[in-house]
Amino acid sequence: MGSIWRKTATLPSFPPLAGDTGTRVLVVGGGVAGILCTYFLTQAGVDCLLLEAGRLCGGTTQGTTAKITSQHGLIYSRLASTRGLEAARLYLEANQAALARYKTLCQGIDCDFAETDALVYSRSHREPLAVEAAVLKRLGFPAELTRDTSLPFPVAGAVRFPDQARFHPLKFLAHIAKGLPIHEGTKVLELMPGAAVTHFGTVRADNIFITTRSPILNKHGGYFLKLYQQRSYLLALRGAGQVGGMYLGAEKNGLSFRDWDDLLLVGGGGHRTGKKGGGWEQLAAFARRAWPGSEEVARWAAQDCVSLDGVPYVGAYSRGTRGLYVATGFGKWGMTSAMAAAQLLTDLVQGKPSPYASLYSPSRGMLKKQLAVNALEATMGLLTPTVPRCPHMGCALKYNPREGSWDCPCHGSRFGTDGKLLDGPATADLRRAPGRPQK
Repeated sequence: MGSIWRKTATLPSFPPLAGDTGTRVLVVGGGVAGILCTYFLTQAGVDCLLLEAGRLCGGTTQGTTAKITSQHGLIYSRLASTRGLEAARLYLEANQAALARYKTLCQGIDCDFAETDALVYSRSHREPLAVEAAVLKRLGFPAELTRDTSLPFPVAGAVRFPDQARFHPLKFLAHIAKGLPIHEGTKVLELMPGAAVTHFGTVRADNIFITTRSPILNKHGGYFLKLYQQRSYLLALRGAGQVGGMYLGAEKNGLSFRDWDDLLLVGGGGHRTGKKGGGWEQLAAFARRAWPGSEEVARWAAQDCVSLDGVPYVGAYSRGTRGLYVATGFGKWGMTSAMAAAQLLTDLVQGKPSPYASLYSPSRGMLKKQLAVNALEATMGLLTPTVPRCPHMGCALKYNPREGSWDCPCHGSRFGTDGKLLDGPATADLRRAPGRPQK
């Protein structure tokens, strides 16, 4: 089991840190956001260093569907109603700028870059799509409300975003990462003002960017309450035909589709980490019905970190942490979000004003319905009298038989049956190997 991206790309390798050092900007986390931050800082002549605990792109980046798009579900009508039309405009502008930057950077890179349309569809409800299209029209964006798709089933409607893109993310990042000041296999054990401690030495830094999927500093910023984790699942199918564009279902159980090479990538079956969902079984059942002669050639899962309002947190980590910055909460839209975040953080650390700083500010208001859901999940996890328990904040772990892991429904940490950490925000293994539950 592994992503099609990991199987078809070779990333450069980098040595661990070799003793104490200093830099102007330390980047923690070697996914797409961290690599892009390091790239832009280097291009701007800013002294920087990236630390990755394992191998580059070993987390969510390798599990992405790799859609480079401003189409993020029905985000624009939601933003217009909750934060105002100006917030929706800024979000669209930031993501379109990210898309344009990818188009420029991908020129001359063999990364399967291709421009295509992106569509959000519904099989049963046209009205929310009409509202989304109306908001986009007010924003001056040429989105189209249509029923014309190449999906293997009828739809009530779809909102089409023209001139979006898709690519091979690891081929792209393999090229971008070459020659950058990166150290793999170097886990940050402790963060303190102006320094990060590792097994191989201490890095002193004027500024620190936390670009791990989940923030690793728990006592500031309230991220354990204003973020939650979601699992999502993907299949790569041969013989299923091509859909042409990139598609996302607007409903809770809607599916995602995009082509790559001669394969069709189908995503869905997602659920909050530690809860139950359709998983690969839902996707495989759909594939058997829609394309009975198709062959599954790969399957994998990804974990996404989701903010309270669907907009990432990018900027100062908290009001009380000088020189510490964060980029997190990308949801399912890590490609454009990472690019927007990297450009914003690079501007902030150089003292350049950005029109997007307030939009993405991690210190914006937290009074959202999702906050109550997150708090309830945390409370239930703390009160559940079972073992094993998560070292992050002590919540009871639940066994995930589909993936053979112990998952935390409170904050999304995951552990193998050997107790090894698979996904944060926890930063340490379990003290004891939990094994598999007794039947």
